[in-house]
Amino acid sequence: QVQLVESGGGLVQAGGSLRLSCAASGRTFSSYYAMGWFRQAPGKEREFVATISWSGGSTDLADSVKGRFTISRDNAKNTVYLRMNGLKPEDTAIYYCAADRSYYSGTDAGDYDYWGQGTQVTVSS
Repeated sequence: QVQLVESGGGLVQAGGSLRLSCAASGRTFSSYYAMGWFRQAPGKEREFVATISWSGGSTDLADSVKGRFTISRDNAKNTVYLRMNGLKPEDTAIYYCAADRSYYSGTDAGDYDYWGQGTQVTVSS
């Protein structure tokens, strides 16, 4: 089993920044997992935010966050990060970390094998 624990969420004013972390652990976890971030706002579907290959060499971001968010990972620490700058009220959501047992994953939540419990991000206007 693989456990994913997100942290770093909170309340921030519009234009502010946060860095989310996702720590992975478990007997079967290795660095050879693609990792992703998704978010879900109240009353909305879960949506893709960002993904990164297991090497960190390939990334993809949703159009709504390009230029503001950055995904990265530290395989020595089994941790993936989501740096969020220029936050907007519409970024308010629960942010989930996910892991996929493949080199690189995509934007479909169904491709991911493991999920964290989520961390709340609230952006005030």
